[in-house]
Amino acid sequence: MTAHIIAACRSPVAPRDGALAALDIHELGAPVVRAALAQAGIVADQVDELIVSNALGAGGNPARHVALAAGLPESVAGLTLDRQCAGGMDAILLAMMMVQSGAAKVVVAGGVESYSRRPLRARTFADGRPPEPYDQARFTPWPERDPDMSAAAAALGRRLGINREDQDAWAIQSHAKARAHVSTSNEIVPVAALTKDAFTRRLSAKLCQRAPVINGDITAANAAVAADGAAFCVVVAPELAKGCRAVRIVGGATRGDAPDCPGLAPVAAIQHVLARHNLQPDGFSNIEIMEAYAVQAIACLQGASLDPARVNLGGGALARGHPIGASGAINTVRLFHSLLGSGGTGLAAIAAAGGIGTALILDAG
Repeated sequence: MTAHIIAACRSPVAPRDGALAALDIHELGAPVVRAALAQAGIVADQVDELIVSNALGAGGNPARHVALAAGLPESVAGLTLDRQCAGGMDAILLAMMMVQSGAAKVVVAGGVESYSRRPLRARTFADGRPPEPYDQARFTPWPERDPDMSAAAAALGRRLGINREDQDAWAIQSHAKARAHVSTSNEIVPVAALTKDAFTRRLSAKLCQRAPVINGDITAANAAVAADGAAFCVVVAPELAKGCRAVRIVGGATRGDAPDCPGLAPVAAIQHVLARHNLQPDGFSNIEIMEAYAVQAIACLQGASLDPARVNLGGGALARGHPIGASGAINTVRLFHSLLGSGGTGLAAIAAAGGIGTALILDAG
């Protein structure tokens, strides 16, 4: 059995403490779920499950919160998953598997993240020491193989010879493409009076040169800003896709790679899914690659032999922001709408902390 996406929506993306900062995650996610269902022509009682990615430790099963706030039946229990940046895309792949197995006919899947409203976190100790606040969670059991994400990105650039000028040029292009791209009315759901991504700007080489350095060649210009946002897809069985503007989920893969070099993990996932479906890197009309860092996007393109001319045609996360648990779903929503416009086959891929990569293939026929 195949699985199809028949609707896909996202909120605008806003930087942390910006236009969406007052919203709790259920307030951010629920309107996007409702809009996706309306776009699909699916009533709430038809939904079998809601799968929500959330990475910043909100607790309390955020998927249940979103399901109830969105007006889904109380029978929809809601499933929350945490695979950090890859979680939103993994939620869609899990929905695909549920539909393919016959366990469900309608699954709403995606992610929601509020950097602005994330809980304070602290480690506790058995010896009575005071709790130790932390911002970045641990992603491996070994401190020496668990680098700060910006340090890992800087090391990747040095390893592959991708310098600051290369990274800044990629960021400038991302913003330029986003400024030129007009999102369809079906893609973005207005939330809190925000109707478009709030961060996109006219970025220049001069501005990039003045950007604060984060680590080595990683700067505030070529790294994605922490952000708030939500995105969801309606994944259905083939009989429910008939007569709809739909794309088929060809397949996907999540693979682990070196935990101390997370930026390259999508390459393994892309290669795995291409081999599984007997596809070539040049067989895609549209590609959405996560831009947590410009260096990571460039490295993945090089490692997977992808055509830069087909990548992030409407700009990427550098021009929007990075709401961690939602970013993989946002990339999938972008890919869905671009394929509805152009047809063909598309690829989305994303890296996650701890050395994890996810790739997904959609086909619009």
